[in-house]
Amino acid sequence: MTRAETEVDGHRTSYLTVDRDGPVVLLLHGTYWSRVWQPVLDGLADAGLRPVAVDFPGMGRSDGELDPQTAAVPALADWVGRFAAALGITGPVGVAGHDIGGGVAQHLAVRGPLDVRRLALVNAVMFDSWPVPGVARFRDPAVVAATTPEDLLASRREAVTTALGRAATEQLIDDYLEPWHDARVCRSWMAMAAAADARFTTDLVPALEQSSLPKVLVWGEDDGFQKVEYAERFAAQIPHTGLVRIPGAGHLPMENEPGRVAGALADLFTTR
Repeated sequence: MTRAETEVDGHRTSYLTVDRDGPVVLLLHGTYWSRVWQPVLDGLADAGLRPVAVDFPGMGRSDGELDPQTAAVPALADWVGRFAAALGITGPVGVAGHDIGGGVAQHLAVRGPLDVRRLALVNAVMFDSWPVPGVARFRDPAVVAATTPEDLLASRREAVTTALGRAATEQLIDDYLEPWHDARVCRSWMAMAAAADARFTTDLVPALEQSSLPKVLVWGEDDGFQKVEYAERFAAQIPHTGLVRIPGAGHLPMENEPGRVAGALADLFTTR
């Protein structure tokens, strides 16, 4: 596993990957960063896949900065298309999304601009499951204006600690929080929160109901942010969808059960 860089829209863009031949799987984060996918990258590569976990602009270790327009789900989907082009990815791809990245993945699957052949959602936003209260409050400009980088870092520490659950050692929490020591990342995160709107996923439901793409939901059952009931509803309502439940895991099942999550994703992306 290596961290690499490319340029998108004139900005340095950072991503994690395992440099090998194989079908490409794009891994999209939401209110976290590419670090969420790190525990499963080697497992996906061992299955013969080429995993690519990118940091959105202004998030994680990528340059640039999001605003409420560029942080909206359709705009991020278009940006992923430009990122793929920068890497020379032009053919069919698999896409997996976590958190708000799952909204971007759903948009890519039914509206492009990529040729998505398989879709995985891991504790992702869907239907009207979002924004959760801790994110929705940043849709208020007054809240954004009053929030200092120190305030946001403390808020993210609480959210990350909850999301990691039993895996929440101080070292791991600090690893996840590292980007939020940069004020630019804090502003980009608040822009993503300000752009959070359930219409971006509810509007996709009719197209998803007509989609023949193979899909899998991989879900930490103890998630207090994106509840498993939404995954159950999606699996029942959207055709060609399987649900893999991860008991005892929360919002970041990749940390709790990396082998099971990697295996479930690999099964989707490698089965003919």
